[in-house]
Amino acid sequence: MARLSVLIADGNPVIRAGLAAILGAAADIEVTAQAADGREALSLTRRHAPDVVLLDVRMPGVDGISALPHLVMLAPVLMVTYSREAEIVREALLLGAGGYLVHGEFTADELLRAVHDAPLGRPHFTPTAASALLTELRTSSHPQRDVAQSSERMHNSVVFGLSSREVEIMDLIASGMSNQQIAATCFISEKTVKNHINRIFAKLRSATRSEAIARWLGTARPGVTGHG
Repeated sequence: MARLSVLIADGNPVIRAGLAAILGAAADIEVTAQAADGREALSLTRRHAPDVVLLDVRMPGVDGISALPHLVMLAPVLMVTYSREAEIVREALLLGAGGYLVHGEFTADELLRAVHDAPLGRPHFTPTAASALLTELRTSSHPQRDVAQSSERMHNSVVFGLSSREVEIMDLIASGMSNQQIAATCFISEKTVKNHINRIFAKLRSATRSEAIARWLGTARPGVTGHG
């Protein structure tokens, strides 16, 4: 019987080794590769085509959430992480994660079951992740607000004349990312990011990141500047 191939992506080598030891003890699982960040995880996933990817959220360089939408196009992804915030759990699932396990809340057997079930589309959640998701769904289920925010964003993109790539980069700026993080997330050079930002700032008539964010999020109206 063919063994299930797994790629482990975690910024902590001790965690990687621990997960590899648990998985390696199973006769029908093989750890084919290990990655220290999202960019390496994507490269190794393309090279090895694993059956399952175990992905941490917080890693140096390209983090797990940034790499997730690219990874799920290549293999089922199971989040295995210390990050337990409701927003992160929700975002990971919206981006395609097939389960969410928080360290300290699962046994070796539970991890193995989650790995076996991932390619079958059967999600697994540890208690904190399940309750965080439930809480997030209860508190953030406001369709009218979501539609209003989407409408505002679309209105601003039209008003300011931003391209689809500039809209993507402006959203990343608004999320607090640095130029380096944006470059890694979009798989472009920092120089290209700077060129995009210069054009975005010109279109938004903004001199700083905070001013551009304010205009983009609608807290400052187009046509009104602080310089008269």
